[in-house]
Amino acid sequence: MSLLELIARADERGLAASGVACLDRCLPEPEDGGEPEPLRPLWAGCESGAEWAARLDTAHTALESAAATDATTARVRGLLGSAPRDFTAEPLRAWADACSLLALDIHRESDFPAGDTARTSGSRRADGASGGGPLVTGELRRQAEILESLADTAGTPGGATGVRRALDLSTEGRRVLRAVMSRRARGRGRSGGAPSP
Repeated sequence: MSLLELIARADERGLAASGVACLDRCLPEPEDGGEPEPLRPLWAGCESGAEWAARLDTAHTALESAAATDATTARVRGLLGSAPRDFTAEPLRAWADACSLLALDIHRESDFPAGDTARTSGSRRADGASGGGPLVTGELRRQAEILESLADTAGTPGGATGVRRALDLSTEGRRVLRAVMSRRARGRGRSGGAPSP
């Protein structure tokens, strides 16, 4: 099943967790002792939607107060600010779809080798990871695994394990992307500002 099909079939729980996970993975390392996990309050609300709107406010405040002013953090802030305050499937579906695209775009921009740059993130979600670089390929796989895990545990007594699995997968992905970004930053510093793979 394609990533687009998984998003189309997901319930509000899966959509909320998928959207939060996509944004969480893309946040750069906090600067100057900033909050290391500003989106953490949202994870607890993904299971049942409990206090979803209030948790959104808390996460948005934490992200707004972060010292980082880079473009990636600004993009994440923008999507977090547009998150629906109603924990219902259709508005969450549109938001999760936008979060999915943002995460893929950020991974594509950081990828090396870049792979098939003519293909859009949307087309990759429809037909798989063919032609993408390693970061895009991994991100497509991770998004699908998260949605599949949440679908498999929907409505079960241990359903919270699906959200836990989503958090674990997202944390792993965040480490990978931050490691790549850190290596790039060190490479630029050594080469006097020239890009480094």
